[in-house]
Amino acid sequence: MTGQPGRTGRGGGQAGAGDLLALVRTGRATTRGALQQATGLSRATVGQRLDRLFRAGWLREGAGGPVDSPLGGRPSITLEFDDAHAVVLTADLDTRHARAAVLSLTGEILAEHAGPLAVEDGPDTVLGELGGWFAELLEKAGRGAHEACGIGLAVPGPVDSETGLVVQPPIMPGWDGYDIRSRLSRAFTQHTGAAPVPVLVDNDANLMAYGEQRTGYRDCSAFVLVKVSTGIGAGVVVGGEIFRGVDGGAGDIGHIRVGSEALCRCGSHGCLAAVASGGAVARRLAEAGVPAASGSDVRDLLAAGHPGAAALAREAGRQVGDVLATVVTLLNPGVLMIAGDLAGTSFLTGVRELLYQRALPRSTARLDVVTSRLGDRAGLLGAGAMVVEHLYAPARVEERLLALGV
Repeated sequence: MTGQPGRTGRGGGQAGAGDLLALVRTGRATTRGALQQATGLSRATVGQRLDRLFRAGWLREGAGGPVDSPLGGRPSITLEFDDAHAVVLTADLDTRHARAAVLSLTGEILAEHAGPLAVEDGPDTVLGELGGWFAELLEKAGRGAHEACGIGLAVPGPVDSETGLVVQPPIMPGWDGYDIRSRLSRAFTQHTGAAPVPVLVDNDANLMAYGEQRTGYRDCSAFVLVKVSTGIGAGVVVGGEIFRGVDGGAGDIGHIRVGSEALCRCGSHGCLAAVASGGAVARRLAEAGVPAASGSDVRDLLAAGHPGAAALAREAGRQVGDVLATVVTLLNPGVLMIAGDLAGTSFLTGVRELLYQRALPRSTARLDVVTSRLGDRAGLLGAGAMVVEHLYAPARVEERLLALGV
């Protein structure tokens, strides 16, 4: 008996092992019978392709499911993605500090570290340091370096997703066009002795948005996250996928002109980030005699209830809300999330004041304006999800299985 053409196969061909794995991972088909029905493959062909996934250690059998037949019989054995066979390494760079973690393939944090790390020290130094962090975190998590299947990195600048290169980043001096992927892969190998692993790089707001949307808002088809820290950037997730634009520049709202003469770090005058970012608020506080040098300092002042910081944060929120009225009218998202150092009550109040005043009522009728659920971990989880979705995409699965000899 031969199988029918696989209905979920790529390029019109039969469904391969990667397609079966995708069906199991997403929960769309979790038994052999359901896989046959979803793909049109014969029982024997499904069995052969599942055998490859079992030998790779990527699938396991779970508990028996319900008996579908009215005549009874043995329950169907369910299939599960085995998230214990590998781990993912992730890091999220800010201007003055960083956070790194070891994650399971389903996003559980197994070990985590945060500490000072300044992007202005340059990519060679920063990425070399991250390699050391990863080695220590793997030991802390009790996992071997050979178990790491990939690295995901979030950076505070625009990234060309095809090349992984940072493109003219205003707050990352020395990083423009630098080969981050190769350097971080080498650093991992130097500190662990393990073979090189794939490295994926994306903008921090993109990955924060991806992490938040996948974790708490999977049913939201248009999701926008705005990160307000040292700079200002937005991440957009449409249909479950990050929207990056043609070369990674989508969401760079911090450099929209707002009519001010303030000098921005990008060299232009009047950018939103120059008047409403955490860095801009810190400068205004410092001018008033309040010790503040960065967005994180402003966050600490807000947490302590400093009235001057709260007033300036609300004013900054109004300026950002004015720009977001256009963003919301253009994209019509279901969720607008505010994240970063200024994502507190004062800033959010200011955003809402101008957003609802300036945006069309239809654009905001079904809009939820919220703050981050994942906090400082959003970028880490988004980076991990990016790596897993890349490595376990159907076409990539076929390549990896062949490389493993199964």
